[in-house]
Amino acid sequence: MLEYIGTTLAPYYLYIKFVHVTAALGWIWSASTAYAYYLLPIMKAWRRNPHDAEIIPVRDWAMERFDEVVIYEHVFFPIVLVTGPMMYIAGGWNAGVAWLDLKLLIVIGLFIPIEITDYYMSHFGGNKRRIKASGDMVRFERAMHRHWWFFLITSPAVMVYGLLIVLLAIAKPI
Repeated sequence: MLEYIGTTLAPYYLYIKFVHVTAALGWIWSASTAYAYYLLPIMKAWRRNPHDAEIIPVRDWAMERFDEVVIYEHVFFPIVLVTGPMMYIAGGWNAGVAWLDLKLLIVIGLFIPIEITDYYMSHFGGNKRRIKASGDMVRFERAMHRHWWFFLITSPAVMVYGLLIVLLAIAKPI
């Protein structure tokens, strides 16, 4: 069955790769840019003055907008997860190729858990806009702090390891 799928997909390998790399770059830069240039400065100002009545509404607005912006990231990531195995099958890859093994380790061990958590925090139970609309401001503040710590830990990792994955995929250095 996999041989049939590989044979069927093989003529489209470069097109699948184009979609895969485009989605991967979109995934890396959509949230990374929003985090680094918009969310980070506001959140730093809030952490310096956590009770400032002027910065808190700006912080809330920025985080709610960020949750909307990452919709793009959360569309790109499933595309990456679908096209990756398609390329693996179409390209006749197998385990034991060092650059691919490292890339898969980063995706499976780091990025998938980050994205699952981020989906939850941005769109489901941790969505700050919905929590705020419920009127539970204690829960809202807790969610805001939790999401901020999540970003502090994961965003630099996504930026660094995301670019490493692009390097591994294009240059295949190992």
